[in-house]
Amino acid sequence: MRIVLRLACNHTYQWRKFLNASARRFSQEFTHFGYEEVPVEDKAKKVHKVFSNVAKSYDDMNDAMSFGIHRLWKDTLIHKMNPGENVSLLDVAGGTGDIAFRFLNYKSLSGEECTRKVTVYDINQDMLNVGKERAQQNGLMDCNISWVCGDAENLPFEDNTFCAYTIAFGIRNCTNIEKVISESYRVLKPGGQFLCLEFSRVNQPILRRLYDAYSFEIIPVMGEIIAGDWNSYKYLVESIRKFPDQEAFKDCISHAGFKFVDYTNLTFGTVAIHSGFKF
Repeated sequence: MRIVLRLACNHTYQWRKFLNASARRFSQEFTHFGYEEVPVEDKAKKVHKVFSNVAKSYDDMNDAMSFGIHRLWKDTLIHKMNPGENVSLLDVAGGTGDIAFRFLNYKSLSGEECTRKVTVYDINQDMLNVGKERAQQNGLMDCNISWVCGDAENLPFEDNTFCAYTIAFGIRNCTNIEKVISESYRVLKPGGQFLCLEFSRVNQPILRRLYDAYSFEIIPVMGEIIAGDWNSYKYLVESIRKFPDQEAFKDCISHAGFKFVDYTNLTFGTVAIHSGFKF
């Protein structure tokens, strides 16, 4: 009889433990971290760790993964913006400075004084440190660059501050994409342009299968060989697949209030540039 009661008590305890765990789970909001489901409040910490791990090898891995084509994608982003002089840019998730340097150098190779201003904004200080080092190496520290560490979902800038806003290969790592877009709208001046360069959806079936095989079977191996980090690049590949496709992301931007929203596919839709204007 005692054994039966003990088993019954143990069963009741295990059942209550399961119910309590389930209750805690349903009381929390969850989001994706790659293919892993994590509490909302944990994603930013995990993403921060990923980019701290890859900061030093980030540019080398970009070259290796894209065979250098990422440089052409970023050039295209700046050409699409076509910035004039006296333009102020907020480059979000731009820690290593790739977009900022292109922005400052765009049609400014005549030796004239740099009149554009760019604020490089990134949640990860390690990435910003890499950008600062690169700026020094390229003699750009005297140009109008400022470096700010912070969260894209809560920008520390006044309304109607910037002429343009860019975010390249960063928005898919944010927890609340809608909040990021809403913040970009808030800080842009009327007439300001939003530009996002991000991995997107390859629609041609054969190319998509080849792309998936390369992404899941080759890129993490590259990450291990070049950066000594398999898991971070496994996450980065998975995060691409969780990001909305071109049309869905276009709708997100339109819902934030942007007008004339469109997108341009590059390299068969491997990446897309989405653009919109604040009026």
